[in-house]
Amino acid sequence: MKLCALLLAAGASRRFGPDNKLLAQLPDGQRLAQAAALPLVQTLERVIAVVRPGEQQLADLLQQSGCRIIWHEDADAGMGSSLAKGISVASDCDGWLVALADMPWIRPGSVLQVADALRAGAAIARPMYQGKAGHPVGFSARFGPQLQTLDDDHGARSIINATPHLLHKIDCDDPAVLHDIDTLDDLAALKIGGLRPTA
Repeated sequence: MKLCALLLAAGASRRFGPDNKLLAQLPDGQRLAQAAALPLVQTLERVIAVVRPGEQQLADLLQQSGCRIIWHEDADAGMGSSLAKGISVASDCDGWLVALADMPWIRPGSVLQVADALRAGAAIARPMYQGKAGHPVGFSARFGPQLQTLDDDHGARSIINATPHLLHKIDCDDPAVLHDIDTLDDLAALKIGGLRPTA
């Protein structure tokens, strides 16, 4: 079964400040986007990062991490648009794992659980930590046409909400599946003693 991870890295980072948050340095020395990409690269053969034009430093970092870079000219249209772009490029796949570039240190094992659920026949697969829904979210090929029509900032939430009976929930012990970095305060919390990278 051919699976592809889509790393959505085309956001504007407006709440973070003037700098691109995906290039922010984490306590272990990695850049935020790098820490989000590596578990995907370690688990799947094909990882595509969707990046906004002009972010060459970010693109270089993700390419060095093992991602294929796709430039998205309409990145300001929102997350759904970026997701649709990635799906269109990887439309030959049997399923996709949708990941966010501002979520560091998700364990490779958590990514593998989602991939294995798709391989076992799940239509949609999502990790859950203490009852809360996280990322990455897996979609089977049946949702390809719908995913390619997304054009707002809600990602694939509408598809998940419309088909709750098709959602396979995966209990995992990885808190990183819940945590994204939106603000400088979020980053500071990591440095004070929040999440830690794990194998």
